[in-house]
Amino acid sequence: MSLPQSQSVSTAEEYLELERAAFERHEWLDGLIYPLAGEGPQHSLIGSNIIAILGTQLRGKPCAVFSPNMKVYSRLSSDMGLKGLFSYPDCTVVCGPPLFHDKHRDVLTNPRVVIEVLSPSTELYDRGKKFFRYLQNSSLTDYILIAQAYPSVEHYGRRTDGDWNYGITTEMTASAAIDSIDCQLPLAEVYNRIEFPPPSEDDL
Repeated sequence: MSLPQSQSVSTAEEYLELERAAFERHEWLDGLIYPLAGEGPQHSLIGSNIIAILGTQLRGKPCAVFSPNMKVYSRLSSDMGLKGLFSYPDCTVVCGPPLFHDKHRDVLTNPRVVIEVLSPSTELYDRGKKFFRYLQNSSLTDYILIAQAYPSVEHYGRRTDGDWNYGITTEMTASAAIDSIDCQLPLAEVYNRIEFPPPSEDDL
């Protein structure tokens, strides 16, 4: 996703009309459309691994895994002066019946778990503006960020009092627990077939 490139639109409805007719995917942030760049091989493999891991563990349970082709709407209250976000998470888990934005049934409004695979061009966005808007979904209990260049699974979990806990798992022999859906993300499986680049001076 290249954040500097955008096109203004006035309403969410206009965005959805354009997006449903488009060949390429775009996200909508507070009235601006941003094109989504194509995935690199690392990003694609990690995303596919996560969907396979959770899909297997959730089989027969009342939760379902959705691919990155499904949009999620995060609505903000009008008094914030912001409009919200239509996004394509790398992986979304919904528990119970999925709720949709409209009759087209291509925009979820009740995500339980949202997972994003970090890219250098979007990491600050995923940690900042996007995370803030995801938080507005009262159904969301877990926001998970997966690094590409090194083993790292960061987990933000919503507590019963509404605050958030933070945890990070970096050992390839360990697993990150998602207690709200009774699932585990073993890092060895998340990063299956991934070759990490050698560290550079920028990493020091």
